[in-house]
Amino acid sequence: MEFDSVIKKRKSVRSFKNKKASWKDVLEAIDSANQGPFANSNNNLKFIIIEEPDTINKLADECDQLWMNKAGMLVVVTSEDKHLEKMFGERGRIYSRQQAGAAISTFLLKIIDMGLASCWVGSYDDHEIRRLLKIPEDRLIEAILPIGYEKDKIEKKKKKSLESTIFWEKWDCTKRPEFFEEQKDYYSVR
Repeated sequence: MEFDSVIKKRKSVRSFKNKKASWKDVLEAIDSANQGPFANSNNNLKFIIIEEPDTINKLADECDQLWMNKAGMLVVVTSEDKHLEKMFGERGRIYSRQQAGAAISTFLLKIIDMGLASCWVGSYDDHEIRRLLKIPEDRLIEAILPIGYEKDKIEKKKKKSLESTIFWEKWDCTKRPEFFEEQKDYYSVR
């Protein structure tokens, strides 16, 4: 699929067919996520693939997102900040969030590219999810991603316009500045 088409098709899907995604496709999406940018090439992410229906139901309940139990598979994305903090100090924590977000976004785009659907779930009880999946205390839970085939085709929600999301040169400058007069004169003489 063409990249722009994949971006435009990406949406949060919360209704899945009773058809399980291939674990091989999910591995391919994780591999795509692992190709993204990482501070000093230090990938601090680990992915937990959940296929057991009982565990999926428990996670859906803990997230208070019961629609998740219709997904045939969940991917839990975790990170660890300590190594990046040793390398970059306090900024290491920021880099960790940035690279987790970039990887999750890449994962979601790859899922769409393969004809699957997902939703970025960030609302959950960390303690209970950690306990249920035996996630070590030094790891942060970044997201839970239900994976499946979209059941009820929904229209993608309208996004903000490009113009409403950019400034030029400094905060609150909504118009692109013209060249300085000297530059205009310089280029018109040549």
